[in-house]
Amino acid sequence: MGLIAWMCAAHVASMLCYAIYPTLLPQLQREWGASNSAAGLISGMFFAGYMAAVPVLSGLTDRIDARRVYYFSSLLCALGCLGFALFAEGVWSASLFQALTGAGIAGTYMPGLKALTDSLGERTHSRAVSFYTAVFGFGAGFSILLTGAIAAALGWRWAFALCALGPFAAGLMVLAGLPPRHPPVAVRRALLDPRPVLRNRAARGYILGYAVHCWELFGSRSWMVAFFVFSQGLAGGTPWPWSPVLIAAIANLFGPGASVLGNELAMHYGRSRIVPLLMGCSGLFTCVFGLLSGLPWYAVAGLSFVMLSLHMGDSSALTAGMVVNSDPALRGASMALHSMLGFGAGFVAPLAFGAVLDAAGGNANPHAWMLAYASLGTLGVLTPLLLRLR
Repeated sequence: MGLIAWMCAAHVASMLCYAIYPTLLPQLQREWGASNSAAGLISGMFFAGYMAAVPVLSGLTDRIDARRVYYFSSLLCALGCLGFALFAEGVWSASLFQALTGAGIAGTYMPGLKALTDSLGERTHSRAVSFYTAVFGFGAGFSILLTGAIAAALGWRWAFALCALGPFAAGLMVLAGLPPRHPPVAVRRALLDPRPVLRNRAARGYILGYAVHCWELFGSRSWMVAFFVFSQGLAGGTPWPWSPVLIAAIANLFGPGASVLGNELAMHYGRSRIVPLLMGCSGLFTCVFGLLSGLPWYAVAGLSFVMLSLHMGDSSALTAGMVVNSDPALRGASMALHSMLGFGAGFVAPLAFGAVLDAAGGNANPHAWMLAYASLGTLGVLTPLLLRLR
């Protein structure tokens, strides 16, 4: 458990750069005069960078020590944050540094999980995966809180600059806390060839399910603070007792417990039963969440906690299902494809959300928010049905 706790702590530190831009999206959108589609593009470029880098960085862990991949990637993530702090002046420069930060996270998230599972016995993999993936929510929540506090005190550029210390520290933690470990077998397949992974039918289902999970989760997270700002404006200018940033941070803290619980239920009752049920419930709730903007602040906040819990309920179960069903010699490649498709969906979702907002009347229109959230949730409702039919 000590090794799992150490890697979870490093994971949280590496995530400090994760939610800076979504937290500051309303402020930066106003400052740069960006449309909703452009603001969604900047958010999505984080996931585009992740999607482009993860096949190489995670795939390399089948060939070299995962700690080395993790350390290099943590420096890349810190560099992306510092670049945003120093040089971002608008949509295109911000998109560039968001992509660089996303590429760095690509080499810490799944390679960190690979380094952890390489150091543990097979019997402990499911729960190790559950705890490691669950603290993603803690990292996201801490990133939101820290970003809001620093930006309020020192400005948004300092928020990016100081949060860059998190991934730098995480890289040192992994180098110091994990023993060197080299892959035991020679891998002869091409580094970017996904076909051996896709031939594994059991793992493939979890990989596709994870992509839908990320579509909902990352699309919702990217626009959550902006939705709370809109909902607060409907209250006639009366400020909420809790700020939108604080509510978003607390909502993300509900995710880890829900993720661990979902995996425990899946282990007890069967993943094929629990995962589709959780996905369907999450999709239905997301479809209706956009209708709730006119409710009192405490109702909006409380229901957002429920939504984030449902979003995260299937996270660990999906990733653990992929890990335990993957070929050990191809586990890094399986994690790479799993993460690439998931964060690829995370790239498209914020952009699609913003495009729906613009097309339906803009982010001052309640009807537009309803349609934007429905665009996220519909896929979550339909996918379990389609996978069941197959």
